[in-house]
Amino acid sequence: MSRSEFATAKRVVIKIGSALLTDGGKGLNQAAIAVWVEQMALLKQQGIEVVLVSSGSVAEGMARLGLKTRPKVLHELQAAASVGQMGLVRAFESNFQLHDQHTAQVLLTHDDLSDRRRYLNARSTLLTLLSYDVVPVVNENDAVATEEIRFGDNDTLGALVANLVEADLLIILTDQLGLFDSDPSVNPNAQFISEVSADDSRLATMAGGSRSGLGRGGMATKVSAAKLASRSGASTVIASGSLDDVITKVIAGQQVGSYLYANIEPIVARKRWLAGQLQVKGSVVLDVGAVNALKTSGKSLLAVGIKSVAGSFSRGELVSCMDEKGREIARGLVNYKAEEVELIKGRSSSQFENILGYADDDELIHRDNLVLI
Repeated sequence: MSRSEFATAKRVVIKIGSALLTDGGKGLNQAAIAVWVEQMALLKQQGIEVVLVSSGSVAEGMARLGLKTRPKVLHELQAAASVGQMGLVRAFESNFQLHDQHTAQVLLTHDDLSDRRRYLNARSTLLTLLSYDVVPVVNENDAVATEEIRFGDNDTLGALVANLVEADLLIILTDQLGLFDSDPSVNPNAQFISEVSADDSRLATMAGGSRSGLGRGGMATKVSAAKLASRSGASTVIASGSLDDVITKVIAGQQVGSYLYANIEPIVARKRWLAGQLQVKGSVVLDVGAVNALKTSGKSLLAVGIKSVAGSFSRGELVSCMDEKGREIARGLVNYKAEEVELIKGRSSSQFENILGYADDDELIHRDNLVLI
């Protein structure tokens, strides 16, 4: 995707940093939030789905509690986040309501995206919210996250969310103009990077840490986030949130910020991830009709086409789909655990509730989570 194609994006993730949101730590910058929300509402009017990833809960909590420096003890950070999250969500909700736009708060931890079952749940929730024309406001669940499961910064969270919802573009708004080949505060001859591949090996030497002391990230985390987002085919723009109409200018393809482009198409990237980067936990044998539905009709895999089940797997884990001669034809993320598949194999989805006591997904493996081998 080139800059000129941004206006054709179907889904965009926008991440706004702490220093911007809290006006350098003075408390929520209500005027700036109103401006960004207005621009996001314009994107919605253009038919572009928007997911907002917001930093600032800790910084807003610090302002409310009168703390001058960011806490270092985990429970103090969690307490500040709990206080700040209230103001953060209220600010976005009230501003989006001015544009007749509903919002939803979504709090995530790293565990939610590393566990395949919870990954599917989080993905389904976000995609459902988007189908309801709602803007999800995503933040790390700082109030309960521990050192072991924290994302470390919301730039990484933004990239993971872009992967999760298969966004076309990740926009990271920061207090800097974009990416330079060296620190412009130290080197007056630093050159601005307008466009570069997200996988360019030189990027690692171009980024520095956070100077504001408010967030956990700096330009290094933004570069890492761009590389992570590119794995699912999403390109990234790092730009100053202080620029007039920055979001609409980015979408219009103007030369705003640094553009870190992905070198792989989204569908190809996701298929590669499914096929090669996840461990196969079990297998199912398909009848001839199911094999043909997958190979020639691009259908999802239904339980009615399953003849047998092998292995021990849970919802969200990767299973291999075999034909009756033992040949692997596909792999995908399964919506039911092995014991349940054993019970519903050969059955219609209309029977799931009677058999299992509940009915979740109609498909055993949805086409979006399946790749032909």
